Amino acid sequence: MNGGTEPIAISAQAMEHRLREVLAPTQLQVIDESAAHAGHVGANGTGFGTHFRVRISSPLFTGRSRVARHRLVYDALQEFIDQGAHAIAIEVL
Repeated sequence: MNGGTEPIAISAQAMEHRLREVLAPTQLQVIDESAAHAGHVGANGTGFGTHFRVRISSPLFTGRSRVARHRLVYDALQEFIDQGAHAIAIEVL
């Protein structure tokens, strides 16, 4: 994390990198679905960087509830959320 010193680029690639660093997933797909949400709350007019789908499996999920698994993903992506990622749909595989 950059400690809040400068804005981060919100992209599927940057989110994927962060999730790989923090959760060591065995399966991971991050999809930017922002274009499909044009005109919706949280859309920024560019068609990028606001609405994402994360499909993930991680050994860190073992023995944790669905809510706890989602919390791990949200915690890993908090900096992106703080910078404007509006919606993240999580599919735990």
